[in-house]
Amino acid sequence: MTRLQNDTFLRALLRQPTEYTPLWLMRQAGRYLPEYCETRKRAGSFLNLCKSPTMACEVTLQPLARYNLDAAILFSDILTVPDAMGLGLYFAEGEGPRFERPLRDEWEIRNLAIPDPHAELQYVMDAVAEIRRALNGSVPLIGFSGSPWTLACYMVEGGSSDDYRKVKAMAYSRPDLLHHILSVTADSVVAYLNAQIESGAQAVMVFDSWGGVLSEAAYHEFSLPYLKRVVDGLIKERDGERVPNIVFTKGGGLWIESIADIGCDAVGLDWTMDIGRARKLVGDKVALQGNLDPNVLFAPPEAVARETKRVLDSFGNHPGHVFNLGHGISQFTPPESVSVLVDTVHEHSRKIRAGA
Repeated sequence: MTRLQNDTFLRALLRQPTEYTPLWLMRQAGRYLPEYCETRKRAGSFLNLCKSPTMACEVTLQPLARYNLDAAILFSDILTVPDAMGLGLYFAEGEGPRFERPLRDEWEIRNLAIPDPHAELQYVMDAVAEIRRALNGSVPLIGFSGSPWTLACYMVEGGSSDDYRKVKAMAYSRPDLLHHILSVTADSVVAYLNAQIESGAQAVMVFDSWGGVLSEAAYHEFSLPYLKRVVDGLIKERDGERVPNIVFTKGGGLWIESIADIGCDAVGLDWTMDIGRARKLVGDKVALQGNLDPNVLFAPPEAVARETKRVLDSFGNHPGHVFNLGHGISQFTPPESVSVLVDTVHEHSRKIRAGA
């Protein structure tokens, strides 16, 4: 593989000194970009787009052509794993992702099996390899998966949920069944992420998007131990290079010290916690990623610049910061706001490093 021309993102994840704060955005390839919408139209459906390595590569590279970002992230969906388990993923118009066969009966849960990532999910591995070749060493490629708890939420609820009633009822009435789902899913996520690493991903991220809906006790029973199991099982080095990992629990600021203790390289933060306070809590255990409120990008350019500087100033002149939004970029975001964000992060962080 071609040697990396810009490894700032990887060095920041490993808490090594960098000349500036690297930046990428969750959902950076998405509906806010007109070129993405054109490709999505050609694909005919979101699933067709995800399952075409060539089109997935095309949309992965689109934001990098517009912005001076420091990493690319594989274009895919967190629900590819349960789909490969046979739950029948589909996207209903105006409803988001749904499963034809959600996990409700005990026999279905007991029969759950780990999918072979090089069989049912080979299209993802082909996309990773194609994107890595197309990047040609310009910036690193991030692979990703949903967390065991977040995937279990979709698998039991059958889709998105406002109250997580079905999966929480299972947690409190039949924890044995939920633990079985989480156990099989955790091992599936490990196999899936390791296959991405073997196919060319240079860092991986675990999205625990719904971890924050749990109580403290439930989070420490049903989410955190399985995040640790995933991190423990990941490939840590490939071709003589470290492969860093990031764990992100949306709404998980309350538990940041516990998350930092599971052995991950970096912890992602949503926008509800001051990143400077987070850094003091975790010390030098992990790098931090985040954490601008995505809705800042709807404000005028001067406000975008001001709030971006606020995050950078709060973290301070320390190693181990990857700038990102506190969650995915909105489809309604003006593309020009992202230009302001990217330029401000790079320029202001250089001033911080220089002691200006």
